[in-house]
Amino acid sequence: MTSAQAREGAVALVTGASRGIGLAVARALAESGHRLVVTARDPDALQVAVAGLRADGAEALGCAGGVADSGRSEASVALAMRAFGRLDVLVNNAATNAPYGPLMDVDLTRWRAAFTVNVEAALRLTQLAWRAWMGEHGGAVVNICTEGASHVGPNVGAYGTSKAALLHLTAQLAGELAPLVRVNSVSPGLVRTEMARFVWDGAEEQLAASLPLGRIGAPEDVARAVTWLVSDAAEWVTGADLLVDGGTRVRAAAGTAAYAVHDRLRSSATGEA
Repeated sequence: MTSAQAREGAVALVTGASRGIGLAVARALAESGHRLVVTARDPDALQVAVAGLRADGAEALGCAGGVADSGRSEASVALAMRAFGRLDVLVNNAATNAPYGPLMDVDLTRWRAAFTVNVEAALRLTQLAWRAWMGEHGGAVVNICTEGASHVGPNVGAYGTSKAALLHLTAQLAGELAPLVRVNSVSPGLVRTEMARFVWDGAEEQLAASLPLGRIGAPEDVARAVTWLVSDAAEWVTGADLLVDGGTRVRAAAGTAAYAVHDRLRSSATGEA
């Protein structure tokens, strides 16, 4: 995926794009010249997001529905092909942090539902994009993982395990789909989103002090990383995980070894969004 292609009207599909990281990614891709198909579970929120993107000058269409619904995933790819005739970029951002709590208390039906949203949907959408366009014309896929996929944390075992699977899926697909399609991931640390509100709300100063770069993330931090990965500046990058975490993993060397995020997770009775 090159910048020249984007100027010629390349198309990006972004899931979970009515708010937070997904919406920031959609805005950043629109600014770099992409036409958009965006999805989200909430039809009203999606309508507002699409209206905002269009008001900013983007050529954007919405396809309401959750990624766990295979029919809605098929519909989103079909919409891109019908409306724009191509699909160059796929950003698998939609996710769930449910079920929240110790794994010994987890209902396995909800565990399987988490994997459907966080892992299976990314594979399904990549298959659909490959068959519709990328398998012949190339493209770029970016999966939004998490800094926490590399280690354990209190009450987020289902989320972390599913995202670790997504991280492995990213590498596997990168190998299988090369050289036509580049597949990478971005792993954010704590970002100011609604899904993570239960962690950062009322504690930003404390949380920022535990990070070497002195603040929690903004959705735009992740969006800039995604935009780089799908650009020609990253044309020799595939199978990579780009860590965007404010220095979370190096905090010990910075003298900020205590991780306030884990304290917040331990004290939260429920963190699902």
